[in-house]
Amino acid sequence: MSKLQREELLDFITYNEQREALRPRYMESKRVRRIQHGEALTFLFENRDTVYYQVQEMMRIEQIVRESDILHELQTYNELIGGPGELGCTLLIGIDSEARRDEKLGAWMDLLDHLYMVLEDGSRIGATWDPRQVGETRLSSVQYLKFDTGGQVPVAIGTDFEDALLQGETPLNEDQRTALASDLAATRAN
Repeated sequence: MSKLQREELLDFITYNEQREALRPRYMESKRVRRIQHGEALTFLFENRDTVYYQVQEMMRIEQIVRESDILHELQTYNELIGGPGELGCTLLIGIDSEARRDEKLGAWMDLLDHLYMVLEDGSRIGATWDPRQVGETRLSSVQYLKFDTGGQVPVAIGTDFEDALLQGETPLNEDQRTALASDLAATRAN
């Protein structure tokens, strides 16, 4: 899947004027790529549409006009797109209680080592991640992951982490598998 290019972006004023017409497409793209695992983990698989939406929203919200700042946002979010045979993913760790969230983010320091996708043949593919997002005493509640599936479409996502709140597998529905298959096909095209 090719990275998003600068010339594809609208200035924040033009984007804001067109936002209501554009938004349904990007919300649908995010919806079919969002996988809830248990109560605390949300996996959002990224592609060009989701990255485009994120960059445009950041430019709109922060009213970014300086070219170097736009390029920085573009570079940052383009890193979320998977390379050949890979799926890029944003993991959101959501726990409502701030005290409980702080406790769990400290206790779950090794969580990332226990995340995996299940392929059609039953094999498991572990996640890779950016080590800059793991502190010395706790995880960040947002993690950027990659799953190198070798181009195979996953059928489930799971974790074998010791905390019962997180254990188990979540099957991907047909819409999710179709969306991820499309994203993997796009990585082969480039």
